[in-house]
Amino acid sequence: MWARTHRAAIGGGRVLASVIAACEGTDVDVDTRRARFEDLAPALVDPLRRFLARRTDPDTAEEVLSDTLLVCWRRVEQMPDEPLPWAYGVARNCLANAERGARRRSRLTARLVSVAPPQPVPGPGEEPDDAGLVEAMAALRPEDAELLRLWAWEQLGPAEIAVVLDTTPNAVSIRLTRARQKLRTRLERTRKSAGPAGHEESREGRRP
Repeated sequence: MWARTHRAAIGGGRVLASVIAACEGTDVDVDTRRARFEDLAPALVDPLRRFLARRTDPDTAEEVLSDTLLVCWRRVEQMPDEPLPWAYGVARNCLANAERGARRRSRLTARLVSVAPPQPVPGPGEEPDDAGLVEAMAALRPEDAELLRLWAWEQLGPAEIAVVLDTTPNAVSIRLTRARQKLRTRLERTRKSAGPAGHEESREGRRP
């Protein structure tokens, strides 16, 4: 029992030290904040760890514990003299954020491994065969092709694509409109170039 408690105390001390080290230099009154945090936080680590361990898996619990202590550090002036219930509320919010993030990652993973991803067609009623689509996509600039893949295959909206490409949603909307138009033009050219051959073949088949 003593050994387990001692290891937990060492682990908690490391978490607190990493949180403080990560935030040093961000506040002119860091010494006062540090003194209050070091006075209140050590008594929170083990209760918070047990609180989280009852609600999630061990790895997530440790990650959320670090997030919780980071919030406690940033909001140390708001911590009451009896901080544990307040800290539990912070931990619940951090855990909810982590779970939402995990669900989002799961949904995106499901999209990526989908057997039949949606075709990046430029508009309703235009569904070219795979060969024509591959040819049309290959003729686009790589930047335009990637934009269309994010929109059609990953089903991301302009705001989400903006995060991926480190730009603004407005810029994505403009580029996406242009890329769709370019793809539409390429597909029309592909169909026209394939049209006469297909027409001759169909006439050939009607000859007696």
